[in-house]
Parts: sequence; structure tokens; C-alpha cells
Amino acid sequence: MQYPLSPDVKPEFCTTGTFMRLPSARENAKVAIIGQPFDTAASFRVGARFAPQAIRQASMTLFPYHPTHKVYPFEDTKAIDIGDVPVIPHNIHRSYELMEEAMLDLMQKGIVPIGLGGDHSITLASLRAAKKVYGQVAMIQFDSHTDTWDTYYDEKYWHGSPFIRAHEEGLLLPDKVFQVGIRGTLNHPGDLEASYELGYNVVTTQELRNRGWDDVLGEIKAKIGDTPCFLTFDIDFVDPAFAPGTGTLEVGGFTSHEALQMIHSLTGLNYIGFDLVEVLPPYDPAQITSLLAATLIHDFAALVALQQKQAVSK
Repeated sequence: MQYPLSPDVKPEFCTTGTFMRLPSARENAKVAIIGQPFDTAASFRVGARFAPQAIRQASMTLFPYHPTHKVYPFEDTKAIDIGDVPVIPHNIHRSYELMEEAMLDLMQKGIVPIGLGGDHSITLASLRAAKKVYGQVAMIQFDSHTDTWDTYYDEKYWHGSPFIRAHEEGLLLPDKVFQVGIRGTLNHPGDLEASYELGYNVVTTQELRNRGWDDVLGEIKAKIGDTPCFLTFDIDFVDPAFAPGTGTLEVGGFTSHEALQMIHSLTGLNYIGFDLVEVLPPYDPAQITSLLAATLIHDFAALVALQQKQAVSK
């Protein structure tokens, strides 16, 4: 049987509960969807624990072929959906251990995980796993916030600190980290300067508008090259007019079309993992945020399928 299942085989609303009705196991899988429903590191709105299932539900309306890259992302990669990591809502460190263990198992098998968050704290667990398999990695972060704040009420682990913790733990190659789309009000200038001091490449929304995406894209590809790369996408990168179901809204962002075009263009890199975070279904009554998230995940899988296709042709 081919996957994802065609609506000619079974109507979209007859779901198995997995992303695009993917199986939970099959031979030679190269992509795995994995839920990371931890959200108690959030500082304002919570509810991202419900995002993995909401995104899976929204994925039922997607079709299998990617016309831009001319691949079948989930069939070409023999993709699977292994369900959710059994996180512990009140214990971030134990949840980190469980998420890292699950991600490490996939990466050691040569499978590219696509994580469904969860708040943005989950990415630290994935980066810890990546370090054990690939060493320090590059990272592309689409976000309206840098998430390099040190503490919150004296707590060092929360959804605003994963990338200062990742730096301290030596998980990232700082000169190959790109934080794209940063915008919004700040507590003080140091909120932004912290990322510059870590050596990260910060591209604010205004800079991106001024330079144009093609220029930024060229810099990303030139600096990252073939270094193993993790891509993390916070849905608040997109303007709340297009993605209202999120926790920390920032106006003045990008349209869903612009976001998709940026992801489409990020070809030719050596992806070893992805995640999509901060979708809050309780604030997404029309499911437009979840649908955008599902579409972006379709694009992530397409990048892996294209990466495989290009590797075979060399």
C-alpha cells in the first residue's frame, strides 16, 4: 500500500490519527513525524501540548505531491509517524531526557525527525541528540524572538532560553546559526544583543525586508554549506493575521505565502532534523494555524526527499 492514503481509498475524515495517515513503521524509513507535546515552559499562553494532534488532523486535507520540488515527500522518504513522546507536563528535565532519547534513536538510524511541538523549549532536547550523532550542528531558526534570554523568574529552562542553553552546552556552531525574522518590542536592548554576543547571525524582520530574501538566502547557504543542519520553525514567525493560534503574538510579520516561499528555497542543505513549535489549537478555532503548520511540515519532508534525490544523482 502506498502512503499517504489517497482519499479514493479512504475519505480524509476517516483518520488513523497519524500525520497524513502515515504508518507507524515501515522498512527504510528516512523521515519520522514525532510529537513533542510539552508546553509548561511557556511564559504566557499555554496549550501547545494539543498541537501535535491538531496538526495531524489538519494534514488530512493535504495531497501527497509537492509541485515545486517535484517529489512525493512522504512516499519518497518512506515516512512514518511514531506518535508522541510521553512527556511529563510538570518536569522539563525529565521530559528533555525522554525527548532526547526518542530523537537520538531516530538519528542513529539515519532517520530525519520532524518534531511537532510543543513550546520552543523542546528544541534543546533535539539539539542534544544531534550533538551525540553529528557533533555541533548548524541551525536555521524562523522566529519572531531570539529565545536567548538567560532566565525567567530565576529559572534557566523555559521557552525563551533554549538557544542560550544550547550555546552553553556546545551544541551549535555559532557562526552557522541564523535567527530569521526577529521583531517586536523588547524589555531592553540587551534582549537582542545577547544573540549577537553569542556569535549568532540575527536577521531581523526589518533587515530581511530591506535586504530581500534572496540576499539572506545566499548568505545562509554560503555559511552553512554541507554542515549538518537543524531547522526550527516557530509559527509566530508568521504574522498573527495568518497564524493567530500561538502563544506570544507579534504583529508585523510575514504572510503564510512568504513563509512557504522561504522554506521552498532552502534546498541544497544537509538537514538532520526539523521541528515546528508554538501552535496553540485553543486559539485557532478555524484551524488556519494548524493547516499552515501541516503544510510547512509537508515542505520539510519535501526538502529531505529532494536532498535524497540529489544525493543519488551525484
